[in-house]
Amino acid sequence: MSTTVAERAWCVVVPHHARGAHLARHRLADELDALIAPDRLDDAIAIAAELVGNAVRHGAPLPGDVIRVAWRLLTDDTLEIRVTDGGSPSGPQMRVASPDSVDGRGLTIVAALATGWGVERDGLGQCVWATL
Repeated sequence: MSTTVAERAWCVVVPHHARGAHLARHRLADELDALIAPDRLDDAIAIAAELVGNAVRHGAPLPGDVIRVAWRLLTDDTLEIRVTDGGSPSGPQMRVASPDSVDGRGLTIVAALATGWGVERDGLGQCVWATL
């Protein structure tokens, strides 16, 4: 008898609107609460919120005026979060925000919390992913 734990994956489609980040955060928290440590869950929620917020502010929506948010817990305990939108003319870039700036810190926060992050593009849009 094998005791191997299978990979677990979730996907949710949220509105291309500020409330989309709220919905994604709560769904991710509900699904992962019993599966990962509380401090790691806090980091995952922060990463998802930043990525969805960036998709709303800077990316076009997918058909149906939505954003796709997916996450999976791999067998080695790596958590991967992926946010897919319709893309933007210029890809995501880390910015240096001044202390007085009200925005511009999203990807810096993601980079600080994640073990890695990146961008993938295809004919439908772009996906920004992060792992922790």
